[in-house]
Amino acid sequence: MKHNSPLTENTSTRLDKWLWAARFYKTRAIAKQMIDGGKVFYNGQRTKSGKVVALGDKVVLRQSYEEREIIVVALADKRRDASFAQTLYQETPNSITTREKNALARKQGILLSPASDTKPDKKQRRQLIQFKERI
Repeated sequence: MKHNSPLTENTSTRLDKWLWAARFYKTRAIAKQMIDGGKVFYNGQRTKSGKVVALGDKVVLRQSYEEREIIVVALADKRRDASFAQTLYQETPNSITTREKNALARKQGILLSPASDTKPDKKQRRQLIQFKERI
């Protein structure tokens, strides 16, 4: 069994472990899938899950509708509470404004085209199909 001292524990951390410790993903396996699937960019490039994270590096994550651009501020490879996880990174101001704009646009889009309470009947479905074919 490998035993790490507290000093060496925080000097280098794998990207998948860091993302898990920073609570971006619920499990390391999911973090690895996201990295391998191209949803995570490390310093502007696709990378492998074993990449060693360094302080000051930029990580771009895609999570559902959100895209976050964060700077690594501290290293950790153990998952702790959420308040500790927030100290590991700092989101860029540009990323925050973009996320807020996108969230607002999604909310307005939902308000502008509300779903009907009932399914369209046969006549209404035909009219919808004809309308879509004209476009």
